[in-house]
Amino acid sequence: MLNRRKLVASVMIGFACLSAMPAHAQEKIRFAVTDIDGLESLQREFGPFKEAFEKASKLRVDFFPVSGRTAAVEAMNAGQVDFVLTGPAEYVVFNARLKAVPVVVWERPNYRSSIVVLDESPIRSLTELKGKKISFGEIGSTSQHLAPATILSDGGLNYGKDYEPVFLKLNVAAEALLRNDIAAIGMNQTHLERITKAFPNRKFRTLGEGANLPNDLIVASSKVNPDVVETVRKTFRDHGLALLAAVTTTKENAKFIGGSFQYTVSDRDYDGVRKMFVNVGVREFTQFIGN
Repeated sequence: MLNRRKLVASVMIGFACLSAMPAHAQEKIRFAVTDIDGLESLQREFGPFKEAFEKASKLRVDFFPVSGRTAAVEAMNAGQVDFVLTGPAEYVVFNARLKAVPVVVWERPNYRSSIVVLDESPIRSLTELKGKKISFGEIGSTSQHLAPATILSDGGLNYGKDYEPVFLKLNVAAEALLRNDIAAIGMNQTHLERITKAFPNRKFRTLGEGANLPNDLIVASSKVNPDVVETVRKTFRDHGLALLAAVTTTKENAKFIGGSFQYTVSDRDYDGVRKMFVNVGVREFTQFIGN
């Protein structure tokens, strides 16, 4: 009888210990990246990060591939994904539609935009671009569209009125600039470095440059347990160097080399991006520009 009582007591203590464990101890999180298409690419580009994050956080990470930013919002709305790595402009829509929570910023060096012309161009000021054709990158992109348009606005040029905006992929835009089919390109620093290397015999000049931009960030669904959100944030705070090293082992994530993670972030940090939306004529933030 005594042994039976001891057994029952041991079982009860075991249950008590299990119930006292943090809610996230057995949890997994479903993770997506808006600019990576397909599971194979997601595993290749973020596999090392997944392994390092799981080790540091004790949370299991399941990749959830999406075909783009719209699919990511729909997946979060349907409860299929918990955390998404996305861009500043995309965050504005995630927050407006789903009350998504900013968790941690992925800062990268030299994340700013420029208006670029050929060095031989006679154009010497932004105002001289009036009446010209200017190319941007992906429509709705923070660094390839919204920020360059803001640089032009600050220079006195109204979007879509004082110049003609066109949207070309970087290599196509560079070729068009070399042929003088367009007068300038709005781009980020990574793209400027890319075309400089691609055309070593031609020189490019920065006509106007913006301030450092709000960075990419991980957002959480409003449905995720706040304790889990805090665990994710704490993992980046306590293991940031190891996570950054893991992320940048793949060449696709080279843009984050020399960067860092910022785990103190609020929605107000992205008010500047909302002003960029307004600058291109968009006053409702629930839809992606160009969709």
